[in-house]
Amino acid sequence: MSSPSQHGGTTRSTMTPDHKKPTPEALKGAIQLGIGYAVGNLSSKPDRDVLMQDFSVVESVFLPSAGSSLTPAHKFPDFRLKTYAPLAFRYFRELFGIKPDDYLYSLCKEPLIELSNPGASSSWFYLTSDDEFIIKTVQHKEAEFLQKLLPGYYMNLNQNPRTLLPKFYGLYCVQCGGVTLRLVVMNNVLPRALHMHYKYDLKGSSYKRRANRKERAKASPTYKDLDFRDMHQGIYLQADNYQALMRTLERDCRVLESFKIMDYSLLLGVHVLEKRPLHRGTRPDSRKQKVLYSTALESIQGTVKDPEPVADDDTLGGIPAKHKDENLLIFLGIIDILQSYRLIKKVEHSWKALVHDGDTVSVHRPSFYADRFLKFMSSTVFWKLQPLRGASSKRKRSLHVAKSASQEVLCSHTEERRSDKKAQSLEQLECDLSVSGQQPDLLPRPTVSFLCRNDSEARRASSSTIALDAPLASLSCSQSDDELDVYLVRRRDDHRVTP
Repeated sequence: MSSPSQHGGTTRSTMTPDHKKPTPEALKGAIQLGIGYAVGNLSSKPDRDVLMQDFSVVESVFLPSAGSSLTPAHKFPDFRLKTYAPLAFRYFRELFGIKPDDYLYSLCKEPLIELSNPGASSSWFYLTSDDEFIIKTVQHKEAEFLQKLLPGYYMNLNQNPRTLLPKFYGLYCVQCGGVTLRLVVMNNVLPRALHMHYKYDLKGSSYKRRANRKERAKASPTYKDLDFRDMHQGIYLQADNYQALMRTLERDCRVLESFKIMDYSLLLGVHVLEKRPLHRGTRPDSRKQKVLYSTALESIQGTVKDPEPVADDDTLGGIPAKHKDENLLIFLGIIDILQSYRLIKKVEHSWKALVHDGDTVSVHRPSFYADRFLKFMSSTVFWKLQPLRGASSKRKRSLHVAKSASQEVLCSHTEERRSDKKAQSLEQLECDLSVSGQQPDLLPRPTVSFLCRNDSEARRASSSTIALDAPLASLSCSQSDDELDVYLVRRRDDHRVTP
């Protein structure tokens, strides 16, 4: 197994002939011991609000193998540990619900698992045995950039802890035997408990964005943008999940653009489900997620902070998806965000643009990069799953039938109210006439409509009858007989019908 010191950019060798090069096992042991000491020493400090100067603090301690009054003895070579912004990172761990004991248990209980390097960043990766955390080696410039980024990162996490951006839990530097390792502790995007049938590193660019022959020969290769177009060309998501994912990606890209960050990627893992459905408890490696908002589904849904970590089922927080006739679970996160658009990147873009289309290369100004990235994700990688036409038509027909039925019921109620109102008017008329004690010659005229020989006579008779209804209904039984007689005679002269 190769040592991280052999991978350019991640380490700095200052060995002399008297120094003995540490083995990979010794380096991993020093990393675990150093992080354990730093976290344990931090527990003695009281909790308080994070101040601006806390982001620039660097604590350094020397841990000799024989031990000292402050450090324990150990079996590894002497090494020095630097801890960056310890109080700020403690706040980040608390925000994600990581207890100090759980953090130490995950990082220090079992030996770290060394992973192969999937990209061209020359970084080395270690995974904790419980699948919770990734330890990644970074270059000196990247470590400096992350420390400068911390105040803005702090503000963004306060506003939105649910994000697809990397979740940073610690930044350390281990100097052992002349080898320098700068390490960042992050969340693990792709759980090992589920086999990833496909892995993609997607940027939205096309220039040299195809996995090479060496990468394809690996047992679990990481493909790129052009490979995705050939192999999948669209993963379907439910409408709610699609909208939530696009909102999260857009928000995260705008944050990265504000920090002048570019050349980041979307790490996408695809697990193909078996034909038979999964049931809770059937998979032996089901576990309880320790870290809040760290699964793919938690990162895109909701805005309310959960009080406790939730127990995951066999999906391990994957987002359900479809491709052709396959049911999928996808896991994703934005990675490699420590590349800013500095002078060297501007020169790189200008040089590549001379020999190729400048809009297709991965290195570009942050605003263009974000727009191209979002367009590629929303139109090529992820598609919205539309409802079936039959189900939609059936639903529309049922709504039409329900609407028609409701209109019929409404019309019947309207006719009943009209009939009741007319009956009440006639009863009121009879009451008025019985009080007066007289039978006016206009009372039988409603029957004229049934004796008329043509429609015009019927309309005139009908109109005269209607003209009687409203005024008579407004008379009260307390009016005098003389007033009633005068009123009826006047109405008779106005509405006389010629026989």
